[in-house]
Amino acid sequence: MATFIRRMPCSYILLLFLLFADIMLFGRVASFGINYGQVANNLPTPDKVLELLGTLKITRTRIYDTNPEILKAFANSEIEIIVTVENQILSQLNDPQQALQWVSNNIKPYLPDTKITGIQVGNEVYTDENPTMFQYLVPAVINIQNALSQLGISSNIQVSSPSSLAVLQESYPPSAGTFKNDITETMTQFLSFLSKTNSPFWINAYPFFAYKDNPNEIPLDYVLFNPSEGMVDPNTKLHYDNMLYAQVDAVAFAIAKLGFNDIEIRVSETGWPSKGDSDEAGATVQNAATYNRNLFRRQMENEGTPLKPRMRLEAYLFALFNEDLKPGPTSERNYGLFQPDESMAYNVGLSAFATTSNPSTSISLTSSATHNKATPPKKYQTLFYCLFLYLLTSTLCGFL
Repeated sequence: MATFIRRMPCSYILLLFLLFADIMLFGRVASFGINYGQVANNLPTPDKVLELLGTLKITRTRIYDTNPEILKAFANSEIEIIVTVENQILSQLNDPQQALQWVSNNIKPYLPDTKITGIQVGNEVYTDENPTMFQYLVPAVINIQNALSQLGISSNIQVSSPSSLAVLQESYPPSAGTFKNDITETMTQFLSFLSKTNSPFWINAYPFFAYKDNPNEIPLDYVLFNPSEGMVDPNTKLHYDNMLYAQVDAVAFAIAKLGFNDIEIRVSETGWPSKGDSDEAGATVQNAATYNRNLFRRQMENEGTPLKPRMRLEAYLFALFNEDLKPGPTSERNYGLFQPDESMAYNVGLSAFATTSNPSTSISLTSSATHNKATPPKKYQTLFYCLFLYLLTSTLCGFL
């Protein structure tokens, strides 16, 4: 082997090295998904969005409806898409016939050309402002699942529903995580559905909100994934170096306390605004770039949380575009990586990754449907790289 390599032109050896490095550094990324919101009047057309996603090698996205223009534009592409049932029609889907009609009209016509991989039944169905809507969730997910099965299209589509952290009664420390008492019965039924259908529990988790409400007590580095002391859970002795992982593990403990240990947790939304009102501490371009860049880096490293270190945490970034018609504080309109004209709001390194990564590697500020084990500790990766470099150098110098 050494003789064969020595006979190769130097340009070939260099190419092999670069290919090896590409596979080792980038081939480990399962995927990085992104939310494609449309609450705006100035966004690019869906075909332009498809081009943008392709340029960035993003292969997974989530929309907040079943927009036919998007579903048609994304047909025969590599994009895997999660669609959403709007909250306002959840009560209608308590009727099995209505659920069957909804799936027949909004899902079946686009298959298999459009890769619909998930249906989110509502979004943050439970809120403190409107807790009553939660009662419609379980019948709706069951009826949607049954409709998919009845139509013979259930095999590649997972049915679930994203929750906000408002479903938790306690979240600190993570081991104290518990669901609110008034939703325990319904949540147990929902978790039972997820367990039976092997579907994930999705959570919208924003460390920004916690920091904004208490900037004097919460270290900024801790919420931005920067090096920090972090915190140690006094009950489990697990060390957390960032708030997002602590929030996810709080949900995991809450789920376990209801008797479920086989349900994967995924992050359906997380992000950081690049602009905010005067009372929205931390909403800056620098912090947004730092949060999302660090999140992206950890996704590349296939990290798990301290509670489940060998299970890669899948996360969808919020959001693809700034959306000018979103109500609420200024931050709500400034979560996008891109402006509506497709210029970057700030750079998190996606374009650099897209231009250097292997064509078979996919980004998607999400996660893949495949469960990827966390990568070996970095020190072993470094030793492996050094060994490879030594062998290559030795070969080139004629020592082998």
